[in-house]
Amino acid sequence: MSRTTSPGSGTPYGLARVCRVWRTSRATIYRHRSPPPTNPPARRGPSGPMPDAALVEAIRAVLAGSPFHGEGRRKLWARLRIAGVRTSKRRVLRLMREHGLLAPRASARRGGHATMTAPSSPTG
Repeated sequence: MSRTTSPGSGTPYGLARVCRVWRTSRATIYRHRSPPPTNPPARRGPSGPMPDAALVEAIRAVLAGSPFHGEGRRKLWARLRIAGVRTSKRRVLRLMREHGLLAPRASARRGGHATMTAPSSPTG
């Protein structure tokens, strides 16, 4: 639109004038000019010594070998480390969260948080 010439003066309309008439920012025009990205950006950083699928299988194996109902992410990370699988705590947490392997939380077992029915009277 900014390359269209004015019929009165024969000069092209500027992008600033077009944006003022359309009541939009120049950044919006430039964003819509470029094609959308074909694939979403990948996670930053190195992928680690083993792929996510293999690490999930190792997590499941450690959980299956545990005598307890649910293991926490920190203890599970330590057991993986003892077994020779070196990875980060955050990656273990992310994979456990994505695959529903986190231990049940105490507040969920008790039925939620305590609620106050009436304010307490001051003692004095």
